[in-house]
Amino acid sequence: MVHEERLSSVLTEFAHTMATDFPIQAILNHLVKRIVEILPITSAGVTLISAASAPHYIAASDESALRFEQLQTRIGQGPCVAAFESGMAVAIADLGTNDRFPRFSRAAIGTGLVAVFAFPLRHGTGRLGALDLYRTTPGQLDVQDMAAAQTLADVAAAYLVNAQGRDDARATSEAFQHSALHDPLTGLPNRLLLLQRFEHAAQRARRSHTHAAVLFADLDRFKLVNDSYGHEVGDELLVAVAERLSGLVRPGDTLARFAGDEFVFLCEDMESTNDVEQLAGRIDAAFARPFALAAVNLLLTASVGVAFAGPGCDISARLLADADIAMYQAKRKGGAGHQILDLREAPVPSDHNNLGHDLRVAFDGDDLTIAYQPIVRSTDDVITGVEALLRWEDPARGSVSPVAMVAAAEQSGLIVEIGSWVLEAACRDHARWLDSYPDRPLDLAVNVSARQLVSAGFCSTVSSVLARTDMKVSALILEVTENVLIRDTDRAIAVLADLKKLGVRLALDDFGTGFSSLSYLRRLPIDIVKIDQSFVADIKLANLDRSIISAIANLAHVLGLSVTAEGVETDDQRKGIQSMGCESAQGFLYGRPVSASVIGGYLADGR
Repeated sequence: MVHEERLSSVLTEFAHTMATDFPIQAILNHLVKRIVEILPITSAGVTLISAASAPHYIAASDESALRFEQLQTRIGQGPCVAAFESGMAVAIADLGTNDRFPRFSRAAIGTGLVAVFAFPLRHGTGRLGALDLYRTTPGQLDVQDMAAAQTLADVAAAYLVNAQGRDDARATSEAFQHSALHDPLTGLPNRLLLLQRFEHAAQRARRSHTHAAVLFADLDRFKLVNDSYGHEVGDELLVAVAERLSGLVRPGDTLARFAGDEFVFLCEDMESTNDVEQLAGRIDAAFARPFALAAVNLLLTASVGVAFAGPGCDISARLLADADIAMYQAKRKGGAGHQILDLREAPVPSDHNNLGHDLRVAFDGDDLTIAYQPIVRSTDDVITGVEALLRWEDPARGSVSPVAMVAAAEQSGLIVEIGSWVLEAACRDHARWLDSYPDRPLDLAVNVSARQLVSAGFCSTVSSVLARTDMKVSALILEVTENVLIRDTDRAIAVLADLKKLGVRLALDDFGTGFSSLSYLRRLPIDIVKIDQSFVADIKLANLDRSIISAIANLAHVLGLSVTAEGVETDDQRKGIQSMGCESAQGFLYGRPVSASVIGGYLADGR
């Protein structure tokens, strides 16, 4: 009969491992050996079983137990399988007189086994497998020993569930971090990871005093491919280019998809600049051969700019800018080749400067507009809110992308003025909607840039706008991205806390594309998590993206946050985000960004 203090000792040892990162195998191996010490048995083993796979060995106290576990696994019969299937303990006091498992008994007796006792590893209403106890002499275990063995089996099941959850969370977190740092189309490092590599390269260069270089490759006339063949062919071509360029990278160097059709090489620890000139030549040669796509063969060229950092020189974004200038110098010479930065040539004027000037003119001339994209309740597609989106149709450039617009506004110092105007104009539109349709409550989401958030008096500005427009404070949602933490983390968090005190709700936008970390969901005083459209896009095909969305949604709900899925465009995506518990959604499936008057029409129709 097992002594209570011995059982208590084993249970205590096992409980202590629940909060550790010890491997499952090591813990279970230790457990079965301790069981042999406290129960009147010869050996012990644990087998995990699932409906989707055959039984597989997990742990054994010695070689004989391993043979017995493997025997049941091999023939698919025995007390272990029976305990798993029935959920009840199975006791065979003498295999020689028991014919319940004839194939197992004949094989086991031949190895010296006489008695077997199996106990299901129970988890809720299901089972994970069985704990098996073996004896080389006949005889039944008494009631207390049987109860103790079942207790140990239940504890083992609890540990397995806990450890599996821990391993799944770690795997999801690692996958999430990988997705945040890599381009979803090509799998290459993205801009964020490239900039991180720049920091590491700068540290190494100061120590090693070796050369470094950046090669900035921009595909020539890539827009024509999208216009002529469609974006699917364009995406296929980008993947093919990434694969071909990846074959040129030296160990330790970085190839990143910087943006759109731009690729950047970061080359470190070079003994001579000749190494990079040779690489630039190989890039030129790589585009001499057509790209064989599924439906068409395309011949494409690229303009490559090269910039060097001498031994011990600083490696920073300046080097990237120099390579960008060199790339434009290559394009001015006709493209389809590479150009090392020529400092004797006047730098190509950056369109950012012109864009900032023209943005000021457009803002002063009331040429900026606001569009609104519906946000719906995912269960029934009823509109519950709208997101305000800044729009600018420039006479020369056409529709200017929001990313370029915000960058130009920040660089020219306009971001605070424009941001305040967007907030007030959107609040006034919201007031007009509610005046016309008072029975249709509607949330209003407005984006806030990092620089705008930490600007002096931002909270006061928000408070003043709320007062002037008579905006219901609880209906206003301010959307920020993780990038708000880059410039001044403490300041950003303090401002967010002050906004919460006003009663404004906060949303973490584009979650998964920046400095994403699940820890932000606890650290920031937010109410809503918006999952980036890149994860939603392949939700039907990519199990990884489904796992990431589920992990974010589950953790958000535990923390009392709601979840909005962005970029929903198909019915399959809609069903997917519904099944994973996303309360809200937005995307082209529900509506494209439209004018304030169209939103009023939606509300009038009850849509």
